[in-house]
Amino acid sequence: MPDSSAHAEVNGLHMYYELHGSGDGDRRPLVLLHGGVHTIELSFAAVLPALAYGRRIVAPELQGHGRTADTAREMTVANLASDVLALLDELGIEQADFLGFSLGGLTALEIAVRHPERVGRLVLAATHYRQDGYHDEVRTPDYASPRLPSQADFQEMAEAYAAVAPHPEHFQDFLVKVTGAAHATLPWTADDLRALTAPTLLVIGDNDFVRVEHAAEMQALIPAARLAVLPGTTHVTLMRRASVLVPLLTEFLD
Repeated sequence: MPDSSAHAEVNGLHMYYELHGSGDGDRRPLVLLHGGVHTIELSFAAVLPALAYGRRIVAPELQGHGRTADTAREMTVANLASDVLALLDELGIEQADFLGFSLGGLTALEIAVRHPERVGRLVLAATHYRQDGYHDEVRTPDYASPRLPSQADFQEMAEAYAAVAPHPEHFQDFLVKVTGAAHATLPWTADDLRALTAPTLLVIGDNDFVRVEHAAEMQALIPAARLAVLPGTTHVTLMRRASVLVPLLTEFLD
């Protein structure tokens, strides 16, 4: 359970966010950015309690996700990043560490590229910088592929949405909108990655959406980046590997 939760009015959104933990004044807050079609809980329930120990956590729900109602605005990575920064401005947070998973990772990367002064440390989980960084069966979905969410996984996402969304009847329209945002052309170049200033940890599963070769390319481009490839791990299970992830994340963030 969060220590507190509220909605903030940012960029025309009634944006839901949670606060967890309570760090000391010398420790940057950690912003958690969930995956597409996820809620905070679906992405981070397994790791959040450990990450919040001695640290302030800010966890928003992005446009149309969870308790944040959608608007008619196009869903783009740039818009999502702008919303997160507007929320941090509302909270008086000038700089934070970021942990973004999947769509949340794209959002965190956009913030790090366009607003490097706002980012202390950066964790990109299951995040690519070009669309060919995904396996072919993800770019043109082959639902027989074990890389993709199962029917049970989609059911879990639908039930999580229905439990908290302001307009649960909009799930199918919302799913189409998120899919379009996730598969849109990404706005970064190799030079953008070379120019990143935040210490960066890349994390993927060995059976993830993101190709291991692409993650290795990102590691080579980003100055002093680290790469962790979790064995026996899919996109869906990546953030649930708490026994492996928590030591990695805490060591890096500390």
